[in-house]
Amino acid sequence: DFVSSLSLGGFHFSSPYYLENGTSTDDISFLSVATREDDATFSSFVNCVVLATLYAQEKHITRENSEQMPLSPIFGSELNWALRDAIAYSGSYDEIYAKNFGDVAEEDRGRNILNEYDTPQIHSFPGLSP
Repeated sequence: DFVSSLSLGGFHFSSPYYLENGTSTDDISFLSVATREDDATFSSFVNCVVLATLYAQEKHITRENSEQMPLSPIFGSELNWALRDAIAYSGSYDEIYAKNFGDVAEEDRGRNILNEYDTPQIHSFPGLSP
């Protein structure tokens, strides 16, 4: 929770990168990155970095082999290296998770386990579905 003055304006939030464990009927907390609402391009970039860590995990790309991360000109050809550099610096989702929470077995991660198969990862957020 935070308090802001009206002069700060609003915020954009990235895709959630950590979900508190709980049942599907519990209210859960999740973490995402907040950026200022008045800079949509930067907000999109931050969201792409969060999603790049998930993509890297799915494709088994780590800090050690970050050169395998594809170049992406989504923010212009002069920045096509940015997502690759983000992985080179911070690593994949698993590497970031291990750095912050230690080595936790996948079956003990609850909602934070990534689906690495051919089906989409779908979460039903509490309060948004019956």
